[in-house]
Amino acid sequence: MSAGAPRSLASSGQKSIQDMCHPLSAEESALSPGRAADKDLILPNGTPVDTSSPASSSSLLNRLQLDDDLDGETRDLFVTVDDPKKHVSTMETYITYRVCTKTSRTEFDLPEYLVRRRYQDFDWLRNKLEESQPTHLIPPLPEKFVMKGVVDRFSEEFVETRRKALDKFLKRVADHPVLSFNEHFNAFLSAKDLNKRQGLALLTKMGESVKFVTGGYKPRARPAEFAAMGDYLDLFTPKLGTIDRIAQRIIKEQSEFLMELREYGPVYSSWSSFEEDLHDPLEGVSGCVSNCSSALEELTEDMSEDFLPVLREYVLYIESMKNVLKKRDQVQAEYETKLEAVVFREDKKTPVPTDVEKCQDRVECFNADLKADWDRWENNKRQDFRHLLTGMADKNIQYYEKCLAAWESLIPLLQDKQEAEGETS
Repeated sequence: MSAGAPRSLASSGQKSIQDMCHPLSAEESALSPGRAADKDLILPNGTPVDTSSPASSSSLLNRLQLDDDLDGETRDLFVTVDDPKKHVSTMETYITYRVCTKTSRTEFDLPEYLVRRRYQDFDWLRNKLEESQPTHLIPPLPEKFVMKGVVDRFSEEFVETRRKALDKFLKRVADHPVLSFNEHFNAFLSAKDLNKRQGLALLTKMGESVKFVTGGYKPRARPAEFAAMGDYLDLFTPKLGTIDRIAQRIIKEQSEFLMELREYGPVYSSWSSFEEDLHDPLEGVSGCVSNCSSALEELTEDMSEDFLPVLREYVLYIESMKNVLKKRDQVQAEYETKLEAVVFREDKKTPVPTDVEKCQDRVECFNADLKADWDRWENNKRQDFRHLLTGMADKNIQYYEKCLAAWESLIPLLQDKQEAEGETS
């Protein structure tokens, strides 16, 4: 994908908390058994790179184990989002995505489904998951409106970035042991006309309890493990925000430098046309600059398309986690308020009211679900950031290897010229 003007999309016509580590740490790297070797790297001057070398970028990913399986779970539901299409009508223009599902679950009538969904359908699904599963962490969706650095929401770059984010969202839901069995998720994956199935949106008793808890309730104090979660998120948020801001600035500066390189190289080529003695060296410099600009363009695209979206997803993930913690606090506060009323009542012989016991059950349910989802989130985060940082290292090594090889290819041209001049004199 070039760094020029955006291209238009083709139209269809219409751990325990005490063990929490910073996401940018890499404590558990290991050798990867049996991973297929990457293709040999060919540098701009045609020189192949020995991928068995410890310094080779191609072997970097092979030396780190990136385990994509979550706790050895056996998957029986596979979902992908692909094939975006632009639809134009008299009323609106929008993008739909094909959602492909393969499953062996008995909750589905068929083993395979192909449906088309637009962004608002994904948004509907997430809202229903939040309403019906308030004790669980719901994965974030990409923002509805224009993302940072993107102007045209129908450009190929924007649509592809959103497609990847929507695909990640559905995969996270499909991998969840509770959310993946939600009736709304089933309807989203299987119903041809999703609007006909929106009548399923009934809140669970837990959802009603959380929804109607007034904002006046406030818990005395979070249990230590949940307080540690909140403290970690408060620490993680500014770190991630700073990395995101600086990464965007780096991409902007790289793009500006790339424009300068594209003007810089041709000057040497033009100069060589009237410098007979320096023709070959000047053309060599022009070629080196051209090769370096191509390598920089690839690096910038990789950073923009692979690095930034992961950062943004986790910024949104943090907000989702904070919202779930607030809901847990509300349920705890409701329980404490009702329990306090029972403690200070005049008739001590009357048994504890049923609603207090039910409220206690809801608190215990919330605590168990939130702890399980936190552990899952920590596991995902560790894998995602390890993969992200390994990929970033790999791309940077490839970039510098290509630049090094490009400039090294110029040295023989200069040496040949010096030898020729020596023989003439």
